[in-house]
Amino acid sequence: MIPAIQSHGSKNNFIIIDEKDIPFQTSDLLRESWTKILCEDTQTDGILFISDSLSAQAKMRVFNSDGSEASMCGNGLRCAARYIAERDQLDSFQVETMKAHLRVEQVDELYGDIPTYSVEISPILFNLDSLPLRLEEKSELVLEPVPEWEKDCLFTALAVPNPHIITNVPVDLINSDHQEKLASSFNHNNQWFSDGVNVSYVVELDEGEFFVRTFERGVGFTNACGTAMSSSSLVQVLAGKWEPGVPINIFNDGGRVKCVIHKQNDHYDHIDLIGNATFTHHMKLKLTDTGEAYLQSITETGEDHLYEKMAEASRDYLKKKAPALNIR
Repeated sequence: MIPAIQSHGSKNNFIIIDEKDIPFQTSDLLRESWTKILCEDTQTDGILFISDSLSAQAKMRVFNSDGSEASMCGNGLRCAARYIAERDQLDSFQVETMKAHLRVEQVDELYGDIPTYSVEISPILFNLDSLPLRLEEKSELVLEPVPEWEKDCLFTALAVPNPHIITNVPVDLINSDHQEKLASSFNHNNQWFSDGVNVSYVVELDEGEFFVRTFERGVGFTNACGTAMSSSSLVQVLAGKWEPGVPINIFNDGGRVKCVIHKQNDHYDHIDLIGNATFTHHMKLKLTDTGEAYLQSITETGEDHLYEKMAEASRDYLKKKAPALNIR
């Protein structure tokens, strides 16, 4: 039996598997197969595979529910950070991800006694080749219209390093099927995105408060996407709606987080994503070297009720601030 933990960051659900507990050599084909099976069986968004690193405290790899690998996941990194912190008895350290070594640390609770972690989101890349996105005669897309997508919206493209398209919209547009149609077209054969892209629509609630909904590449609509919330926060700074260095409140269908944009001179250095890391279940798995995966047992931790209190408070707040907004 292999121990595992079911967890969530902002209701973005993951299974954490420590590869040191697997008694045979793993491979990407096995990870892909296990992920597809277990995510379907448990209705989770992906698997976080934790392994040794030669240059950081540990390494995290993220496999989406469709078996594809993501270069990073902010909500998942918070969950992985908590697992590594408790395993190794540390409060602050670096985690190796596909394209960067990222600083993580346990911080004061966001709400009540919810375990809360701050994780670094970087690098921040605006060059369209980093997504990649092909737009004629453009090397960047920052707060600009793309009439073929939506004539009345200003779009920003960035990679952190996951690729994102961000736009602020009125409530009636985020309530419509426009986002799903646009994002779905970007994640099938199309002329713009050869590798697909995450698409976020943002509604301004109040000064320093925004609601973000994300259609995630390889997943579809999620309760929250950490790198999308971070990217959306940066877009508000670019648009002059908020300031670097000051926490910004981001609400989502799964609850809320805080983000801090760090700027040095004219360069946006990194983003702090601050939110919960909730362990909902302890699991026992059977994984085979032929790609089969079985859930043998699952036991609730009792932690999720704390997060639900915050999520309920967030929903109540959203109903007051934006009563026309449809919360999923």
